[in-house]
Amino acid sequence: MKRALFSAEHDDFRRVVRKFYREELVPQYSEWELAGRPPREFWKRAADLGLLGIQVPEAYGGAGVESFLCNVILTEESQSAGIALGGLRVHTDICMPYFLRYTTAEQKACWLPRLVSGDAVAALAMSEPGAGSDLKALSTRAVRDGDHYIVNGAKTFISNGSTADLIITAVKTDPDAGRNGLSLLVIEGDMPGFERGRRLEKVGLKAQDLAELSFTDVRVPVANRLGAEGVGFECLTANLAQERLSIAVNSQAAAAQAIRTTVEYVKGRAAFGTTVASFQNTKFELAACAAEVEAGQALLDKALAAHELGELTGADAAAVKLFCTELQGRVVDRCLQLYGGYGYMLEYPIARAYADARVSRIYAGSSEVMKVIIARSLGL
Repeated sequence: MKRALFSAEHDDFRRVVRKFYREELVPQYSEWELAGRPPREFWKRAADLGLLGIQVPEAYGGAGVESFLCNVILTEESQSAGIALGGLRVHTDICMPYFLRYTTAEQKACWLPRLVSGDAVAALAMSEPGAGSDLKALSTRAVRDGDHYIVNGAKTFISNGSTADLIITAVKTDPDAGRNGLSLLVIEGDMPGFERGRRLEKVGLKAQDLAELSFTDVRVPVANRLGAEGVGFECLTANLAQERLSIAVNSQAAAAQAIRTTVEYVKGRAAFGTTVASFQNTKFELAACAAEVEAGQALLDKALAAHELGELTGADAAAVKLFCTELQGRVVDRCLQLYGGYGYMLEYPIARAYADARVSRIYAGSSEVMKVIIARSLGL
């Protein structure tokens, strides 16, 4: 079914991205999984193709495209190619809006060209060992000392953490002011006192960099603060809708890809003198999955259209994330069942898809948090 969201120019862009992923990334993806992250060359090559600065103004080396739809294509094509590029989404979908919205002219001139060229990788450091993602319970402190802040604390579950050069870090500048005491500092990877901890071993998403970070008397210039002091909570919540929409795009694309790979598998898998595809149960299961994916796509495309118009609400974003991530879990599980024992073997893409899917219902707000947000929109 033709999707009305995309133009002929989008189709051309999709072909470029698809070629890049399948010809250059797929052959080396298994090496990324062993290393736990993509190599630096990936970021430079993505920059060469203009993938890192789609929304960045041309003056700073970007494409100057305001639309989010090219980002959607990056994610959909990664799932179609069977590779997970969560670190890329963190850089483009999650971190880049902070550098575009909350920076001064001087900060833009300093950071945006590096982010667009692949010379700098971005990360967002919120979660802490003792607080999770509860922003009001953060304990990382930043104490003003003249033209600097002295930062002490630790962060965990940080995507791009072991490679990032520019880390947007949530800190408490006034511990007695609640949410109004939260600020954002851009901590640079080579600042003395900043250390990267162990690379975290995950159930899935093996090629996605995830690390612990620590800060010991790190001197961060006041000039590295995003926005005014005390507006960190407001900045973080303002981008949550796009962050959750980005995850929904990934989950929806992953579910669609699970069906495609499973249809191909059951057509070629022999059992009891025929193919697995010929069994009525197989047909019913895949038909049900296909119907669910179509429903998810309709909901997602409606949310994307609203986002393009600047009309996507927090409750709408929560609803699409809830639906598409839960859909991903159901569809991948039902598809895996059709593989029998082979579905439990990591050499099969469906097994990796199963492991990769689980965290979608946890990060950027768990399914339970999404339900709370939706319930509030109902007046409950």
